[in-house]
Amino acid sequence: MTDDGGYLLDNRQAEAGRRFDALAALFNASTFRHIEALGIAPGWRCWEVGAGGPSVPSWLAGRVGPAGEVLATDIDVSWMPDGAGYTVRRHDVGAEPPPSTGFDLVHARLVLVHVPRRAEALAAMVSALRPGGWLLLEEADPALQPLACPDEYGPAQRLANKVKHAFRALMAQRGVDLAYGRTLPRLLREAGLTDVEADASFPVTGPACVRLEEATVRQIRDRLLAAGLATTEEIDEHLANLATGTLDVTTSPMVSAWGRRQHQT
Repeated sequence: MTDDGGYLLDNRQAEAGRRFDALAALFNASTFRHIEALGIAPGWRCWEVGAGGPSVPSWLAGRVGPAGEVLATDIDVSWMPDGAGYTVRRHDVGAEPPPSTGFDLVHARLVLVHVPRRAEALAAMVSALRPGGWLLLEEADPALQPLACPDEYGPAQRLANKVKHAFRALMAQRGVDLAYGRTLPRLLREAGLTDVEADASFPVTGPACVRLEEATVRQIRDRLLAAGLATTEEIDEHLANLATGTLDVTTSPMVSAWGRRQHQT
């Protein structure tokens, strides 16, 4: 993520680790399926942008083997251990040039939507690809499905949706594009990539959805209160409802889009 001073989900907070674990449980299978379909093989050079935690770079390192290379970057690398088969580097994709070039794969999940200079960041990732290399971007699209509980049948579900709307309001105030996910195919084509395709993953409910919601609400609690978007009582009640394990909370659809840099002629 970029260090713009306004990022709601600060990696330095204790809840960040729980968010990373929940996101891995929800979306790693889809991410890995896409990367496998792109043909990842031993010897590939991969750049994991805004890695956050270790789960994706560790998996990539296992696929490319000792002959390959995995570079994992973020503005906060405290959640990524050294000596895990990949290289860790602090890097701001929205403000700095690519740390290297000639990558077979560049992957970013839930990164660009938070980056103020999205166009520059996307251009940097494209420029880091080798001819024939793949860019895989995965971004949420909250505007496609803005509810925490699509089945809003009672007061607990209505409260969950109120808190979710408040969170989305905070995101919008900080320049987050709540409809960014759907734009990825067009952006990849405009960047000159070919063979562009996209699909979406949409977990409806489950323990990882609950864990993600709880960690997120705890991270943004003070901001919600400061902005007058929720009361202490409402937040405590929502967290208590989540703790019962009976509240069906979902996530935003995660749009995955991929494209290939053209071979030089």
